[in-house]
Amino acid sequence: MANLRAGLIGLGMMGRHHGRVLAGLEGVDLVAVADASGQDPHGVAKGRPLLSSIDELIEQNLDYCMVAVPTAYHVDVALALADAGVHAMIEKPLATDTPGAQKIADAFSEKGLVGAVGHIERYNPALQQARARIENGDLGDVYQIITRRQGPFPARIADVGVVKDLATHDIDLTSWVRQQPFAAVAARTAYRSGREFEDMVSVTGQLADGTITSHLVNWLSPFKERITVITGEKGAFVADTLTADLTFHANGNVRTEWDDVANFRGVSEGDVVRYAIPKREPLLVEHENFRDAVLGRDADIVTLEQGSAVVRVAEAVLESAQAGRTIDL
Repeated sequence: MANLRAGLIGLGMMGRHHGRVLAGLEGVDLVAVADASGQDPHGVAKGRPLLSSIDELIEQNLDYCMVAVPTAYHVDVALALADAGVHAMIEKPLATDTPGAQKIADAFSEKGLVGAVGHIERYNPALQQARARIENGDLGDVYQIITRRQGPFPARIADVGVVKDLATHDIDLTSWVRQQPFAAVAARTAYRSGREFEDMVSVTGQLADGTITSHLVNWLSPFKERITVITGEKGAFVADTLTADLTFHANGNVRTEWDDVANFRGVSEGDVVRYAIPKREPLLVEHENFRDAVLGRDADIVTLEQGSAVVRVAEAVLESAQAGRTIDL
């Protein structure tokens, strides 16, 4: 069977990584790349045709395309690909607003095309392992999911705030790990860096099954943190997606004799286990899954409908912060 012919549009900070992975992806040939500037600042092309528009890229007889252009251009590029019958994976967030995201999802659905969104965090080995173990019943009933995504301001961001750029990771991974949609969110934002977009957000949420969630996201911390804590009836998973480590803190069965300490703790401390897990690159796993989806194989992709739902939740977070009230979804 011939290799799939893939294209890449958008050769910025993320585009260069997609290009590297696509260039070495088994069963796929990266046949051409494009950027509106006509430039290739990170040397992604490596001898392949360097084009300047999605129309030129489509002319390369593509099977699918990776879209890594700024969010504001996602709708135009995605609709051109759908119209041409080309499958596509689109970097997150799917669009700047819900109508745009739904327009993309509808276009691909009508053409029977495979579309996905690049929410890479769900492919992190620690979260993949956590979800598998939750499905296996290792935590029992899940009570709460907490995420902390904090760090310095990234100069690459120009067209969105911290909610749509960073918090969308946490919205997707939280919903995916629990396999439940968000039912409500309440949020507060801050604007401290002099930009028109928010650079700090605190969100309290609830999933459809009653699981409560909490998300701290900002670009104003002098340290980088990517933590997910999933608490259930049998203990808690702590996933560090910077190091791809997953640690299990079990609820203990040993009686605490020290009265003051026993009264303080709601549950007792049990064994702490850090799992030895395979640590494959999340971006490679993401691309492998999309390739398999295009080939009609079983694959775990972030569907366009799921990506659209993430945008809806992100908009609800911003609406809640502006209105000062809980938003039901």
